Amino acid sequence: MTRCLGCWIAAAVLWIAFTAAGAETLAATVEQWGLLGSWAVDCAARPDRDKGSLLTYEIRKDGRVMYRRDFGEAKDENEVVSATVEAEGLLNVMVYFPSLHQAREFGLLLAKDGSLRAIYNRSERGVYTIRDGKYVATGAPTPAQQRCD
Repeated sequence: MTRCLGCWIAAAVLWIAFTAAGAETLAATVEQWGLLGSWAVDCAARPDRDKGSLLTYEIRKDGRVMYRRDFGEAKDENEVVSATVEAEGLLNVMVYFPSLHQAREFGLLLAKDGSLRAIYNRSERGVYTIRDGKYVATGAPTPAQQRCD
């Protein structure tokens, strides 16, 4: 019984340590890649669902990475649960949206001029809204977003 209790305590300590280390790694990844801050297609325009939103990535004091969306009349805040960088510089981000009851994964690319583009956006079921830098519904390329802060 004592041996089993010791195993559970050790497992709990390791779980806490890896959770904290993972949060630091996630925060470091988005910071080093250059994602932190606010982004919009037109930083001078007021956020509007049809004309452009303001998207903000920040690290909270507790180490969590948050993704805030401002659509003008509607706003939300969601947690970034993972971020990895591919060899060619693509940042793969997974965000959990409690209001949608789903996680979404999207790939972002920083251009040489400092602008940001969405290369893909898909649900956890693999349904794409953006693929190969184009909106699936229209075929139009995703616009470049500028850093607003």
